[in-house]
Amino acid sequence: MVFLNGEFIPKNKALISVMDRGFLFGDGVYEVIPVYDHKIFRLDEHLNRLQNSLDSVQITNPYNKDKWREILLELTTHSNNVNQSLYLQISRGADTSRKHSYGELTPTVFIESNSLNPRSKTNLENGYNAITSSDFRWERCDIKATSLLANTMYSQQAKEHQVEEVILHRNNYITEGATSNIFIIKNNTLFTHPTGNHILPGITRDLVLESAKHCNLSINESAVTIDELLNADEVWISSSTREIMPITKIDKQAINNGKIGKHWSKVYDHYQQLKHA
Repeated sequence: MVFLNGEFIPKNKALISVMDRGFLFGDGVYEVIPVYDHKIFRLDEHLNRLQNSLDSVQITNPYNKDKWREILLELTTHSNNVNQSLYLQISRGADTSRKHSYGELTPTVFIESNSLNPRSKTNLENGYNAITSSDFRWERCDIKATSLLANTMYSQQAKEHQVEEVILHRNNYITEGATSNIFIIKNNTLFTHPTGNHILPGITRDLVLESAKHCNLSINESAVTIDELLNADEVWISSSTREIMPITKIDKQAINNGKIGKHWSKVYDHYQQLKHA
């Protein structure tokens, strides 16, 4: 069961116009929201980010927060999964012809729920591999836009190299992952790229910072170089579906001798407490 333009309908019956600008141009925004134990996690924060994305591309939000909450809660009841991942997409809508400019259109709203199966701490303790690549995306990565061609290219690159993530850099400075935020630990300080046009302001990113502060880590929101990344004490990635994942090898070079660090374990444990608070 999915939600499309005001209706809950079977997924195989959900259809949009071929003239929808989301289909033709990637002209839309999206949000991914985790559900734990049947409870939507940090909904207000996700809806605030959704509003910021909509405002950035001048799409009118079709619903207020109360209506979004009502729709999303109802959708979760159509799934038997205790943990879910809600994918929400709003395009500018369908026009009468394909043209780059637009007028007043009715946004297309699509939401689906998928099962969410976070990896166990035992599995995460094995660590994961990543590679680095030049960040050739556009200058507004802070907008959670559906035009994700560059990200899909990076993700395919990760698949072909059999690694978890591609870590991106601009002018020798790390920005974020293809589908994640990046953190490094050096001398008991957590470093991560500051918010701005070059990274997505992740909800999970904020939770990592919250957990790190709780675990008495110093926080430094500044960009690090590739060399600093490769010589970090610990490297983590985060996203709504990955949560906090330790990276122990980058470009075939071991981080912390290929072992997870002590700080990741503590921050991970506190994050789990936040999930179930």
